Parts: sequence; C-alpha cells; structure tokens
Amino acid sequence: MRLRHTVALTALLGLLCVPAHADDSRDIGRDVLAPNDGWAAADGGTTGGSTADDAHVFTVRNRSELVRALDGGSATPKIIRIAGTIDANTDDDGDHLDCADYATDGYSTSKYLAAYDPRTWGSAKPSGPQEEARQASAAGQAERIELAVGSNTTIVGLGSSAVLKGASLQLQGANNVIVRNLELRDAYDCFPVWQPNTGGLGDWKTAYDNIWLRGATHVWIDHVTLSDKGHPDEREPTYFGRNYLRHDGLLDITNASDLVTVSWSRFADHDKAILIGNGDTATADRGRLRVTLHHNEFESVVQRAPRVRFGQVHLYNNRYVVPADAHDYRYSVGVSTESAIHAENNAFHTPGHIEVADLVKSWNGTALHQSGTLFNGYPVDLLAIHNAYNSGSERDLTADVGWTPTLHTKIDSAATADRAVAHGAGAGRIP
Repeated sequence: MRLRHTVALTALLGLLCVPAHADDSRDIGRDVLAPNDGWAAADGGTTGGSTADDAHVFTVRNRSELVRALDGGSATPKIIRIAGTIDANTDDDGDHLDCADYATDGYSTSKYLAAYDPRTWGSAKPSGPQEEARQASAAGQAERIELAVGSNTTIVGLGSSAVLKGASLQLQGANNVIVRNLELRDAYDCFPVWQPNTGGLGDWKTAYDNIWLRGATHVWIDHVTLSDKGHPDEREPTYFGRNYLRHDGLLDITNASDLVTVSWSRFADHDKAILIGNGDTATADRGRLRVTLHHNEFESVVQRAPRVRFGQVHLYNNRYVVPADAHDYRYSVGVSTESAIHAENNAFHTPGHIEVADLVKSWNGTALHQSGTLFNGYPVDLLAIHNAYNSGSERDLTADVGWTPTLHTKIDSAATADRAVAHGAGAGRIP
C-alpha cells in the first residue's frame, strides 16, 4: 500500500510545474552566450536566466505549467525547461481548443465572407457585427496563445524533441532572454482579417508570429526550429482571390529591438520568415535593430530571410534551400529603408527557374555588402548581379553599408558552413 501511494505521489508531482532538474546530463539551461557571438554579446552580453535560484528552475509539460513558470512576464531570473510537446491551444484542464471553440458572438467564416465580399462591400475597412465578432473571437484565442516572456529568462527544450505548438512567444520590452533547443510550430490564426486596400487587390492579415520581439534587447535564439508544420498556408483556400493566410512571421524583430543573435536555427515551410524593422516611418529604430544571423538554414521560405529596415545586420554562414517544386518564391534578402546588411559567405541552393538576380529584393534600400556567396556551388557577386538585372525597376545598391562587424564567431567559407548547417542547425542538434 505504501509503495502504491509513493508511486502515485511521484507521478502527481511530475505533472506539476515545480522546480525540477533536467534529465539530460548536460544542463544547457545554465549556458550563456559566448563572448563575441554576434550583436547580443555586446554591452555585457546575454545570460538569460542562468543565475536563477533552484526555486525558479522549472520543467513544464503543458500550457498551464508553462504559463505559471513564465510568471506573467516577470523579470525574476528563471529557467524554463520544456518537456515533450506543449499545445498552447488548450483550456485550463488541458483539453484542446479548435477555432470553433474560440468563435463567439455569432462569428463564422461564411458569414464574414458574405459580409465583406468586395463586390458588395467595396473597399472600405470591415466594420459592423461580423467584424466585431471576429475581433472578439480573435481576442479569445490571443488570450490562450500569446505568452509573455520577461527579462532574465531562459527557455530550453529538453532532449531532442521538445515542441511548443500554436504559441506566440511575446518578448515585449524584455531584456536578457535566451531561447534554445526548441521547435516552435504552427502559430495558427483562426480569425484572419480582410484588408481591402493592401497591395492594391486586398489581402488577408494574420496576427501571430512564433516569436515576436518588440523593444526587446539582448536576446539569443539558438538551435530552434520554426515552421508552419501541421497547417501549411499553401493548403488553405482562396477567398476574394487571395490565399487565406493563417500565419504571419516566424520571427519578427521590431519596435527598436536591439542586440540580437540568432544562430544555428532552422526556418522552414513558411512565407514570411524574419522581419527586422516593421515600417519605413519607424524612425525610432535608427541606431537599433542590430542583429546577427549566422549558421541558420532557410528551407522552403518564400521571402524575408530576412527583410531589414534601419538595422545593422550581420548575415553570415547561412544556408538557403529553395525546393525544386517552389512556385511562389519571391526573394531571400530584403534590402529596405536605411538598412545596412553585411552578408558574408552564405550558400544558396535553388532550382533552375530561380536566378541569382532573384535572391535580393530592394525597397528604398541604398546599400548591401556581400562577399563569398555561393549559388548552386558557384561563387557569385550578389550586388553586381542585382544592380545589373534590376536597374530598370530598383535603384543600384552601393557596397558601403557604413560599418564592419567585429562581434562574430569564426567565419567559415560558404561551402564549409553549408555542410555544417545542413547537419547541425535546428532543435535537437546542440553538440
């Protein structure tokens, strides 16, 4: 009898969000960013929750435990270890919630489409009962899946298969955060909004990024995998002549965020991967948005790998893979207003219908430094080719971006990095 009680008690405690120690022999939760490893190593570096006392080290297995460990985005040093798969779309009892569970006030997709069909509604911004119902329904989902991450926090996945599904990690005003060894997938928006005047033809706007930095500083994102796995947008229907998008960005770095390093991570099966700077008029971003992206893999990404405004971005030793059946690829590196991208030794793999001139897209950009680029195994000059092929529609870019990176790890040749990233990037691959 005593043995049964002991086993039952042990099992119960294992389900609670209580201080715990990792099962793995190596405690990556105490790791800090190495000196010189990108912009996040500047001005004191990034240590996350490495100084957390034992009372603030948690192993979490479900949404409720994760929410308690995050402590409302508090700045208390904390280490949060994610075990197994956590679904953010769950109620307090752990039962899964789907879009129908969030819908309220009479909202339905069919009623929304009927109400705002451009043929009858016109080009005005949606308003009235169905838009109000959509907003109320969206607020219900946001309450479940938007998770505030506070300063001095480390979030790590345990082992090789830790997954956070359906969530949007929100780093708003946070300082000193580490996210590592974790797969973040399918931040699925149940209630996209129709925007009639977007892009001339109108478009669907979604709400959630897998990770969103707003005014965040000293952030290290390492060995994460981000994707739409489970609900790819390409399988969604077309409404009003536009794809009914369910996902926004995989990683957005906006609103004067600064000193960020993203390393050895994998961005896959998605439209808009990384946005750095969210608007041409966001002049408060000047002098900020300093970001390093190194040893990352971008596979089956349509665009924004990354797209940059204002920031000084060091982009080196990354691997880009466009699949042979890609039909909607737009570009990889986006050069936008006052951006200063220093790109070194990156490797691109594309099918025959995608050319070197397609890899870079400029909107009001003025400069791009590039060197050591490989395109399908051959060295190319991205800048020269961009200027030669796009001079009719875009201004020529100069090579002077006004700065030279000094904070970085060893920069390998593009070929060497290409092989290393193919085998080492993403969750579950920390050496």
